[in-house]
Amino acid sequence: MIPEHFFDAQTVCPPLELIHNGRVAVNVNGTITSISSCAQQAAYPVNHLLIPGLIDIHVHGGYGVNFGDGNLALELEKYSSFAASHGVTGFLLSVTGPDSGFITQQINAYATIFDNTPEWPGAIPLGLHLEGPFLNPEKHGAFNPDWIHNPGKAEIDAYLQAGNGWIKQVSMAPELPWAEAAAQMLVDAGVVVSLGHSNTTYEKACAALENNFSHVTHTFNAQSPFNHREPGVVGAVLSSDSATAELIGDGIHVHPAAMKILFRCLGPERIVLITDAMSGAGLPDGVYELLNQTVTVINGKATLPDGTIGGSTGTLDGCLRNLVNLVGVSLPDAVRMASFNPAKVIGEDERMGSIAVGKEANLVLLDEALIVKQTIVKGKTVFAGNGGK
Repeated sequence: MIPEHFFDAQTVCPPLELIHNGRVAVNVNGTITSISSCAQQAAYPVNHLLIPGLIDIHVHGGYGVNFGDGNLALELEKYSSFAASHGVTGFLLSVTGPDSGFITQQINAYATIFDNTPEWPGAIPLGLHLEGPFLNPEKHGAFNPDWIHNPGKAEIDAYLQAGNGWIKQVSMAPELPWAEAAAQMLVDAGVVVSLGHSNTTYEKACAALENNFSHVTHTFNAQSPFNHREPGVVGAVLSSDSATAELIGDGIHVHPAAMKILFRCLGPERIVLITDAMSGAGLPDGVYELLNQTVTVINGKATLPDGTIGGSTGTLDGCLRNLVNLVGVSLPDAVRMASFNPAKVIGEDERMGSIAVGKEANLVLLDEALIVKQTIVKGKTVFAGNGGK
């Protein structure tokens, strides 16, 4: 057991406010018991910041790990440590496969690992995100079109049964046959349905976002674009009053000006910062694999042989810095988009996503350049970089 202890920082960002010379008390169970402002100087150098642990709900792997390949348990432990080094304390695994049988096996294998692994070396897997196979082939992006097909009741039943409650999010194109019925099945099972890889019209996208499609997969990417006469999916997202929307903040997938437009339309309450990262994240330029396809990374940009962007090499702390430095978003707003908002989307906000009494002590210490110095999961330090405790 870890004895009751404290985490001090020059500034604590819970993330909805800033507390100067802050102190977070954590009990032996890794739960936050109090948050206060200290009279004395904080134990860390000037300008160190304590923020909630970051949560990535759309990621395919990183540091050589490709979810779905190799020894799943060992590879997941490797990724858990890597993610923690970038301030991530929880994540969803984005998975798919060539056919329903393979996908069902993958879901069951990961669900079994989750059910039987009480502790992780770093960031905690929070469940699965199925990106596919229910996508529009006209907007397949980096996916092999042969892996894509329409939804059906038997297939969804098989996925839900194999997942044993671990499927948290499913991306789907709403224009597909039987998509609305499929979305209703998933929502009834407690799964978030996300509008993604869609070439539908503005009107149909609006209708979907007003019903069972409450979330949007990597806004701007693999979607019918905005035009002043045909607003498309992007227009439906920008004009939505309730949908939450993912944003890949690597500075490659989305221009900073487009990020700023999304922020002005949806505000900090409804944007979810993601990486959409693949196995090359955290590694040098080179040749990697994503969804059984070869991806070449040059200057941090991952592309398929035809030039299509093939996932991201970004990290969530890097995306956070981009929102602050490239887009001009305030630190509390950027932190909210990378912690509280993703936790809320997948129904985990009661126990994580912000620094609050009664929640898990999932914390990240940043320096003045917003570089991760220490990552804490349930009160236990799982990463300590240069300058961290």
